[in-house]
Amino acid sequence: MRIFAVLPLLAALMIAPQTRADDLTGLEDIIHAWLASPHGDHHSLSFTYWNEQGSVPESCAICHSETGFLDFLGSDGSEAGSVHKPGVINSPIGCASCHTREAHALDAVTFPSGVTVDDLGSSATCMVCHQGRQSSDHVAARVEGLAEDDVSDQLAFLNIHYAASAATMLGAEARPGYQYEGRSYAGRFMHVPGADTCVACHEPHSLAVEPQGCLDCHRGVDDLRDIRTQHRDFAGTGDRSGGIHSEILAMQDQLLDAIRLYAAEVAGSPIAYVSAFPYFFEDPSGTGDLPRDQATRDNRYQHWTPRLLKAAYNYQVALKDPGGYVHNPRYMLQILYDSIESLSQQVSIDMSAMSRP
Repeated sequence: MRIFAVLPLLAALMIAPQTRADDLTGLEDIIHAWLASPHGDHHSLSFTYWNEQGSVPESCAICHSETGFLDFLGSDGSEAGSVHKPGVINSPIGCASCHTREAHALDAVTFPSGVTVDDLGSSATCMVCHQGRQSSDHVAARVEGLAEDDVSDQLAFLNIHYAASAATMLGAEARPGYQYEGRSYAGRFMHVPGADTCVACHEPHSLAVEPQGCLDCHRGVDDLRDIRTQHRDFAGTGDRSGGIHSEILAMQDQLLDAIRLYAAEVAGSPIAYVSAFPYFFEDPSGTGDLPRDQATRDNRYQHWTPRLLKAAYNYQVALKDPGGYVHNPRYMLQILYDSIESLSQQVSIDMSAMSRP
């Protein structure tokens, strides 16, 4: 199926007045880079999950089928801005997804929070999909009217989805994390000119990160994860030797510990996290180390309180953007810190050494 995605480029070269050898070599390199990328991997679950159904549902097709993406753009003659029919299975995100008149003209994207962000330039096509499926607004609507620490059968875990890096980068502008009332949050992470778009850091066909430009400025480090421009001990571990990435990881661990403590002491049922849908599960042993055979939908966690749901949602937001330390480290640390602080109002958590950016 993947060959169809490269036919437009091949056809363009074939009808060119003079096709040069370096054009063909360049095209071959692009195709190989794309085939090795997540966008070109037609074996990936991202493009095969619906094979038994025979088509990709409209709600998923925009990002999990090239035909759905073209439908959203209006490149297939339909009205732009929505998907009108199921997507074709095994149809990865190929050349036609980004190299159309409609894709090149796209400059504004509406995020799950309902906020439309414009003047996005070439990053707009990336942000259509890398924005997640939930927002602070969805969480607030779900818990509205419920007592903060009462278990409610009206609640279920909300998953932001995966690789919501565009929303993370925009921070408070797009509101991907749950934002606690009375708190201010970092907005769009403004990097230096020339490193403030998606393709400035990611090779557009392979999607690989190109770190050399970062390391040229951030001297003295060999790994992007070792970069930090703020040197406070945010997690309160006493160790500032690592990059800001290590601070986020430490605070993620602290939040999960706080979630487990609150679930056992306040919600009345121990909780465990497993990196498999639906992520949070009942934990009869109370150890947090749940066997994989118990990570089933039937054993999903069902003792949610509004306070617990907010914190668990933010834990997932931080976990599902592993590049958050680059995309918007301040926003990541803020939603993690505020989640721990909220839980600490009901259970004993020592935050005296921690710091909010």
